[in-house]
Amino acid sequence: MNVSNFKLRDLGKILNLSEENIKKRIQFFSDFNEIGFPSKNNEEWKFIDLEKKISSNIPQLKFFNKILSNKVDKNEVLKYMPLDTSNFNQIISVNGFIKNVSLNHENKNKFEIIRKPDESKLLSGNSLNNLNNALYLDYIKIVVKDGYTFNRPIIVINLSLPNVEYTNLNQRFDILLEKNSCLTLLDLNLNNSKKSFFNVNNNFILKAGSILKNYKIDIDNSSNLYYSKTNIDLYENSVSENFVFSSGSVFAKNEIECNLKENHSSAFVNGVINLNEEKQHEIRSKINHLSENSKSYQLIKCALKDKSKAVYQGKIYVDSIAQKTDGYQLSKAVLLNEGTEFNGKPELEIYADDVKCSHGSSSGNLDENKIFYLMTRGLNRIEAKKILLDGFFLEVIDKITDDTIKNIIKELMGIKWK
Repeated sequence: MNVSNFKLRDLGKILNLSEENIKKRIQFFSDFNEIGFPSKNNEEWKFIDLEKKISSNIPQLKFFNKILSNKVDKNEVLKYMPLDTSNFNQIISVNGFIKNVSLNHENKNKFEIIRKPDESKLLSGNSLNNLNNALYLDYIKIVVKDGYTFNRPIIVINLSLPNVEYTNLNQRFDILLEKNSCLTLLDLNLNNSKKSFFNVNNNFILKAGSILKNYKIDIDNSSNLYYSKTNIDLYENSVSENFVFSSGSVFAKNEIECNLKENHSSAFVNGVINLNEEKQHEIRSKINHLSENSKSYQLIKCALKDKSKAVYQGKIYVDSIAQKTDGYQLSKAVLLNEGTEFNGKPELEIYADDVKCSHGSSSGNLDENKIFYLMTRGLNRIEAKKILLDGFFLEVIDKITDDTIKNIIKELMGIKWK
């Protein structure tokens, strides 16, 4: 797959890039093209071959489609919204371009919005990072000032419209929380495009004493392929709470890497994968304990039916100086019929001797005795299984500490339990 320099220059004109930045993007794309999409030869992709996925699902993939830059009618956007966002701060991205930023519930002196990245700091990385560096369409960075807590969450709507087909969309969103600041983020992927590939890059920095609650939801059934990489750097006494609900796209992989750089920092990565048909989803987490007295907790649960497949790769790394580390990791999967597949790969890499770390992974079926009991109470088999699955997922959902977001996620997942 190749994109000519001419097309990259064409994109540069649409984005109003300088000649220097165009040349840098051409180099990033050259770096991507040298390696291509990840395959099973890459250890991090040993369970799902993205190269094969794209060639079989999107053989006519276009790295840029001029239709993305077309004007979009506001009413066209509103009809795809799954919930009323008027009581929240919001960022709305349509077809890769940010159309609206509304942080009206906040003190404008307490945050900053940056719309252009410092491209001199963009570094060559893995192939998908290089692809994002080369072709991202828009950018936003939220800086929350010292000591400020956002009054209301930011809901980020990432919407693609049905007229977008066979297209690669690259998105980028960064956050800097200064000392003792707090922010809650709900990221909704509403991808109504057809057979497109989404490549998302997030970089979050949490200074001392700051708290970020980051919730990511993929619920819309689509023929799209989705990849997201989130890198989080944590400093002294900072806390990162992450939750992923992965269900909609035909393929999705969410990677979260947390770097606990200073003492008493904490990272939580929880997630639910709920699949049917022939969908394949993966959550991959890596927690790097790089200082003393840091803490991490990871809990992933999956429910699979039809011919769906799920993967969880989770790694806890403990540096030799990271004494007093406390790390926990567990994944569980329910296989609802034959033909489903779950692969768990828990890892511990520990170089310190005064630590408390554990990991585990299991899979199995719903308890037939429990199903029978619920059916004796008047429920049919489908209703009984739904109640058991809701209960299975609730252990993860109850880890969400923001009650407003927790209730929204329950509603989006169709869970009525309190």
